[in-house]
Amino acid sequence: MERKRFLVCIDSDGCAIDSMDGKHRLCFAPLMVETWQMEGHREEAEEIWNKVSLWSVNRGINRFRGLQMALELCGERGFLKEDLTDLAAWNARTKVYSNAALEEEIGRTGSPLLEKVLEWSISSNAAIAALPPCRVFPGVREALERMSRDGDLVVVSSANRESVETEWNRHGLIRLVREVMAQDSGTKTACIARQMEKGYDGDHVLMIGDAPGDGRAAERNGALFFPIVCGREAESWRQLLEEGFERFLNGTYRGAYAEGRMKEFLEALR
Repeated sequence: MERKRFLVCIDSDGCAIDSMDGKHRLCFAPLMVETWQMEGHREEAEEIWNKVSLWSVNRGINRFRGLQMALELCGERGFLKEDLTDLAAWNARTKVYSNAALEEEIGRTGSPLLEKVLEWSISSNAAIAALPPCRVFPGVREALERMSRDGDLVVVSSANRESVETEWNRHGLIRLVREVMAQDSGTKTACIARQMEKGYDGDHVLMIGDAPGDGRAAERNGALFFPIVCGREAESWRQLLEEGFERFLNGTYRGAYAEGRMKEFLEALR
């Protein structure tokens, strides 16, 4: 298939698919509490998880890095007593944040902590798979249809591949994208870089996401970023369709317009 002039990278959870809140509130957070036996401080521990992963500038952080941050904060509050060195070390050096990569590290080190992390991650995947089907945010389908006429669309997500592909297939969106790059593909920065190696100019690459990390991944590659504002997703997708994408195509996106969108985006994260 011939490459188009423009590339659009789209995050999945919390951006195109309304799945992020449920995964964190119903799966990741409560299972963290159970795995690390913090039931006596459940409300506080779950609040810490949700603050880290949903309502801060760390929104959208990879599950393993988010887990480290949340557990460290639980330790600071005094209701978790565990040495997190092995998790911090693995997070610092791994190039792929996935269960498979974690299993390799466990095989190499035999770390009991990482065994618990893997147990938590596998349990979380099972809990996520059992959740009711998630909806697509209003405006997503129309925007993807429009953008696919002028750009190559690629899903760039830090979620596990099975979950992402299931959701995009369920809603009939997979036909609009050329490729799905998920947790097993590497960081979002690396995923965008690999796509750009195919010959896309930085001003012709747009990352659409709901987390500051999505913006940093775009910036590191010299690409553009359109933020989906938390709590105002439908409005964001409408704005992308009605003005943002046209600015991207005609070369007037970078600068004041992009800065205004980013300012609004960051102000919505408390």
